[in-house]
Amino acid sequence: MSVSSPIIAGSSRYDTPTIALHWMTALLVAFQFALGETWNLPTRPVHHLMVVAHLTAGICLTVIMMLRVGWRLTKGRCLSKLLSPLDRMWALGMDYTLYILLLAEIVLGYLWRWGSGQAMSFFNLSLPSPLMRFQTKTLEWIQSLHHWNAWLIVGLAIGHGGAALFHQFILKDRVLERMLYRKP
Repeated sequence: MSVSSPIIAGSSRYDTPTIALHWMTALLVAFQFALGETWNLPTRPVHHLMVVAHLTAGICLTVIMMLRVGWRLTKGRCLSKLLSPLDRMWALGMDYTLYILLLAEIVLGYLWRWGSGQAMSFFNLSLPSPLMRFQTKTLEWIQSLHHWNAWLIVGLAIGHGGAALFHQFILKDRVLERMLYRKP
């Protein structure tokens, strides 16, 4: 983490699809987490609307994560040559960890919903379960994993954001600017 890093040049910025997918993921994760942690507070019909919004956002997150993985494996996102080997290791480790946890969270969400014999809902359009109903103990285990994995994702995402802010305002190496959209 060099304090005297050169100014981030345009060529070392992330490409526009990578930036858009990153921020869409961040917003959806925050929205999903807020819904999941508060949907038991209101009664029907608000509770039901929150659940449908959570399911809809989960399906959107599924599509975005598939796009992210596809884009990352083909054309998008390469780490700046300005990063030290240690910074590269931390950045890649955080990226891979968050990708794995997000993909696991998505799978757990589908398993929990479909395993309970309920349809997924996308803007109130019903996607029926292709699975047989799971035993109650299995569903409780999946629900618990889904819940605690969400907390882990949010905790790591806060750390990720904190590291970006540390780089931007303490180290002043302008790393954060690589992930911000800039008009040409």
